[in-house]
Amino acid sequence: MAETIMVAGGAGYIGSHMVHQLITDGYDVVIVDNLSTGHRKAVNPQARFYEGDTRDGQFLDEVFTKENITAVIHMDAFSIVPESVQNPLKYFDNNVIGMIKLFEAMQAHAIKYLVFSSTAATFGQPEQSPVGDNSPQKPINPYGESKLMMEQMMKWVDQAYGIKSVALRYFNAAGALADGSIGEDHQPETHLIPIILRTAMGEQDKLKIYGNDYQTPDGTNVRDYVHIIDLAQAHILALKYLQAGNPSDAFNLGSSHGFSVQEILQAARTVTNKEIPAEFAPRRGGDPDILVADSSRAKKVLGWKPQYDNIHDIIQTAWTWKQKHPQGYQDK
Repeated sequence: MAETIMVAGGAGYIGSHMVHQLITDGYDVVIVDNLSTGHRKAVNPQARFYEGDTRDGQFLDEVFTKENITAVIHMDAFSIVPESVQNPLKYFDNNVIGMIKLFEAMQAHAIKYLVFSSTAATFGQPEQSPVGDNSPQKPINPYGESKLMMEQMMKWVDQAYGIKSVALRYFNAAGALADGSIGEDHQPETHLIPIILRTAMGEQDKLKIYGNDYQTPDGTNVRDYVHIIDLAQAHILALKYLQAGNPSDAFNLGSSHGFSVQEILQAARTVTNKEIPAEFAPRRGGDPDILVADSSRAKKVLGWKPQYDNIHDIIQTAWTWKQKHPQGYQDK
């Protein structure tokens, strides 16, 4: 009988791909999502879906009582940096309180394994590049701070209750399932690649590039893009790592290769065969010049082997999704 895994946030961008990968690998999946940022149409029909909020302890208790869940993959968090600066309490309420309630329910039902979606935002302005797993964590926005608080909570919960966990710190999640059946659909959209592809589709006149005076080769900031399916596979490896009796840990997940905004734009022009007009705009506060992961420990310890190491291939999957679903999940 297949092992049952709960994915909190399984109707979201990363969560829906996570559910797909789990089912592909033979797991039984339960999705918990309040659909505040996720999409009902992104819910995998082969999973059992419970609509509700992880801050609702009674709701979680009912799900854990009904289902024989052995581990939780936690992808349920608000993640828009500018919004977190404007409304920090919303982020601490959803992200931190949600984690507390989830841990309480896991403890009550003797569920001992958690894989947590953390973020490179816990590092703030990194002091060196690439960023290692043990680099200083100094968040510069409430979103990163909330995720760091969640990571710290995991350490003390392990010590007190024996719940083992792995935090996976993503850099820039990108791309979509290769067949274009699920993909990225945020409102508002804040991620570079889908914004570029919206411009390619003619949904906006031009791409705004925020800042051209960064300390980088072409003046635009450099980021590390990792394909969504590679991220999902890392979570399954982290789960197996914990179930094998290994200690709680944290790992960075990135491609270990940085691309500037201009390089991403040029790659998208090649993939789409579109002009994609662009103009420079003033830089935004809190954007580091370079943010690239050192993912060597995830590869060594977890055995992670990313399949998508070509930025054109990553963008192509996002473009396939965009062409099939110009209006995102509203199309279906």
